Amino acid sequence: MSKRTGPSTLELQNLIVELKKAGREQKVPLWLRIAADLERPRRIRREVNLYTLQESVREGETAIVPGKVLSLGEFNKKNIVAAYKFSESAEGKINKTGKAISIQELLKKNPKGNKVRIIG
Repeated sequence: MSKRTGPSTLELQNLIVELKKAGREQKVPLWLRIAADLERPRRIRREVNLYTLQESVREGETAIVPGKVLSLGEFNKKNIVAAYKFSESAEGKINKTGKAISIQELLKKNPKGNKVRIIG
């Protein structure tokens, strides 16, 4: 049986450590949940299309995707979408009306995780 190694990119490892630290220090279970989702193998990490975001997010909420956002569909809401990765075209479509940011940026802007919905 092979040994589980976890995420191999240093960027992702640092993000997971940062999320766990913020979750424990500020007692915000959202960040611990996102860290656990990002620790999963790449083949089962979440991939979300824009049409799913369009249907799932309400006005005034921030969507967080612990994985990658893909460009299938349209997104025309003025919401913030945070994700580990974006496809180039998905990021462009989101930035036309809303704002696409990284999970690290969201952690700095909203450390308590208020009005954040996990999608995927």
